[in-house]
Amino acid sequence: MTATIEQATPADIADLRQLYYAVYGPHYPTALGTDPAEMSRLIQDAHTLWFVARCPRTGALAGSAAIHSEAGSRVGRLEGLAVHPDQRGTGLAGQLTEALCAGTLDAGVLDSVYATVRTVSAGPQRVVTRNGFRPLGILPNAVELSSRESLALYARHSPGVLDRRVPVAEVPASLLPLLRTAEASLDISYADTRPTASPPTPTGSAPAPLEIIDAPAFVRRRFRAQFPDTGRWFYPLHTPNILLTPEDGSFEVYAYLNRTGGYCALVTAHPDPAAAVGWLEPVTRTLTRAGAGYVEALVPLEQHAALSAFAAQGFIAGALYPAMRRDGDGFHDYVVMSRTTEHIDFRGVVVDPPLQPFLDSYVSAWASTHLPVREVAS
Repeated sequence: MTATIEQATPADIADLRQLYYAVYGPHYPTALGTDPAEMSRLIQDAHTLWFVARCPRTGALAGSAAIHSEAGSRVGRLEGLAVHPDQRGTGLAGQLTEALCAGTLDAGVLDSVYATVRTVSAGPQRVVTRNGFRPLGILPNAVELSSRESLALYARHSPGVLDRRVPVAEVPASLLPLLRTAEASLDISYADTRPTASPPTPTGSAPAPLEIIDAPAFVRRRFRAQFPDTGRWFYPLHTPNILLTPEDGSFEVYAYLNRTGGYCALVTAHPDPAAAVGWLEPVTRTLTRAGAGYVEALVPLEQHAALSAFAAQGFIAGALYPAMRRDGDGFHDYVVMSRTTEHIDFRGVVVDPPLQPFLDSYVSAWASTHLPVREVAS
C-alpha cells in the first residue's frame, strides 16, 4: 500500500493512542503512545520529527513513527514505530522509517540514529535492516511488556561517519569477541586495538545503605547544577529522574528509571564516576528493589578501567555503538554494559541472521562471567 505520509499534529493524538493500543495493548512502556500531554509536547518539539501514515482511500491512521533527538546532540532515536494490525505486510513500516531517515540523516541534521527492536519476531529487525540500519548487539531482558523481553540494538549512520572513529589503543580482553563481531557486521576494523588484562577493581565495603531520591524535578535541577558542562557526561535521550547517594553524601549516582518498563540507565556519578566504582553492587541492588529488572550503562570504549569495573560486578558488554559521539572531527565508540537480575530465557527470541552473531557473542560472554570453570582431574 502506498500511504499518505505526513507530519503528526496534536489533532492526531486520540487516533495515535488508539493505534498504539491496537499494536501493543495496555503494556506500551513509553509516554510517546500513552500520555497525551507528552505526545503533544513531542509533536511540537523542534528536535522531534514525527510522521503518521494514512490510508489513501479512507484517511484512517494506519501507522506512526518518530525520530527524537535533543539540543546539542547529533544522535537520534527511532521510536514508536507502529503499524495497525490490519495494515501489516503492506510496507508501511519501511515507508515511515525511510521518510524519517531522509529528513534527519540524509538532511545532515543527525550523525546517527539508533533503534531498540523487539525480538519476539524477525519482522521488526527486517524492517530496520531494509532501511539501512545494522545490528549493534543484544539487550537481554531489557523491557517489561506483557512479559520480560530482550531487545536488539540497531543503528544507521550518515555517510562517512564510521570512517572518522577515534582509534582505541586497548580494551579489556573480555570485549574482544564483541569487537570481532562488530568488525564483521559493520565493516569496520579494530586491528590496532589490543586486548589487555583488567586492572584490579577497587571494592568498597559499603557499610551504609544507599538512599534513593525519587523526585524527578529536583533530580533534574541538581543534575544540571552538578554538570553544567555537558562534556562530563553523555547519555543521549536519558534525563536522570532518580538519585542514589550514601548517608555521608560522598558521591551521587544519577540514573533514569522507568518503572513501567522495569529498566534503568545509569547516567553518571558526581564528583566523578570513579567515586562510585566500589558501590556498583549496592547500586544495582537498590535499583532492583526500586523496580529495575534490567540496568545498563553506556561506557566509552577507551575507558578501560571503567569497562573492567562494570565487568567485575557482573555487567556484560552486549552491544557496541561505533562513532556514537562526535568530538571535533572525530567520533568516539561506546559500549552498552548491562546486568539483569531476572532469569534470561532466549528460547522465545527470534533473531534474523545479521543479528545472530551478536546473540552468540552475548551468550558466550554470559557463560564466561557466570558459569564456573571446570577443572578436569588427570
